Amino acid sequence: MDTYEILQSYWWLLISILGAALVFLLFVQGGQTMLLGARNDLQRSMMVNSLGRKWELSFTTLVVFGGAFFASFPLFYSTSFGGAYWLWILILLGFVLQAVSYEFRKKKGNVYGTRTFDTFLCINGILGCVLLGVAVGTFFFGAEFTIQKGNLLNTAAPAMSAWAPTHGLEAIFCWKNLLLGIAVLFLARMQAALYFINTIDDTNNYKLQRKSVFVNGGVFVLLFVAFLVVLLTADGYQANMENGKEIISIVPYKYFHNFIEMWWALATLLIGVVMVLYAYGKTILSDHFTHGIWFSGIGTVLVVMSLFWVAGFNDTAYYPSLIDPASSLTIRNSSSSLFTLKTMSWVTVIIPFVIAYIAYAWYSLNKEPITPAEMQNDDHKY
Repeated sequence: MDTYEILQSYWWLLISILGAALVFLLFVQGGQTMLLGARNDLQRSMMVNSLGRKWELSFTTLVVFGGAFFASFPLFYSTSFGGAYWLWILILLGFVLQAVSYEFRKKKGNVYGTRTFDTFLCINGILGCVLLGVAVGTFFFGAEFTIQKGNLLNTAAPAMSAWAPTHGLEAIFCWKNLLLGIAVLFLARMQAALYFINTIDDTNNYKLQRKSVFVNGGVFVLLFVAFLVVLLTADGYQANMENGKEIISIVPYKYFHNFIEMWWALATLLIGVVMVLYAYGKTILSDHFTHGIWFSGIGTVLVVMSLFWVAGFNDTAYYPSLIDPASSLTIRNSSSSLFTLKTMSWVTVIIPFVIAYIAYAWYSLNKEPITPAEMQNDDHKY
């Protein structure tokens, strides 16, 4: 493996880490879908302020995720973000509603009432989870696009990729993508309940959220098992090098074979699944277990990373074209130049420091749990 291939694999590893972190942080969106079901204003206020301490992280991670794709795999960025724009516009619109809602929900002069902004937060929660799950689903189940690199020389229409007329809406109505999207939604709701248990010191809250963990976690487990069955029995696109050119071929049970051939990806998946199930079972069976979010969160990161690995590694096309298999994107044919990957790799040296800062900020913000008394006395509330 030469330096170029090592850097391509390195950047796909970073993409998988960012994608996994984003899915974990979607507990914020999951919690927002639960606000309208709160029993009273006090409980809703505690939930909003618990989420308000973390809401910027999910949006920021989404932006960094897109930026990393732009730097390392620009052909995917231009193909997906530029072609499936209805899918991404809906996602970004949901996040705009989130930012506006946290800013104005409790602001003086709010003539719309907190209920309106709680509804906006709920919309963001549903759109953010389901549609991001749909977007990731296209990594496995494909999208309707074609790529002609020669079009760059066409001054009248220099776009390399061409999409179906629906420009991403078709991905939303693919039942396989929706299966993953809805599974992500219920995972986010379960993790939100675990997060509320960890950050809100209130007996009534604990009882309510433990029931929420039981219901949402149970639905998630069923949906995720169904997704794994669909994934492991699905065809995948293999990219083999022949005479210096990538040849794309359809391989039955491709992702199943990837897990078998990449034992470390399978081990990561199984460890992650066990950690999520432990958090689920321990929370619903214990009288007062408050650390489930950490087991579930780390487990989620491991599972999502393993899914990204089987999507892109082992000569797999991570963005299959349903119209023209030869147009499918791999980490080889869609990456930046060797010079760009080398240069950008130096930037990643700061990542450990960023992670350390986030960990410190998280600890500082959550050092003291939220209590009913704080909601009644504190003037700085969302």
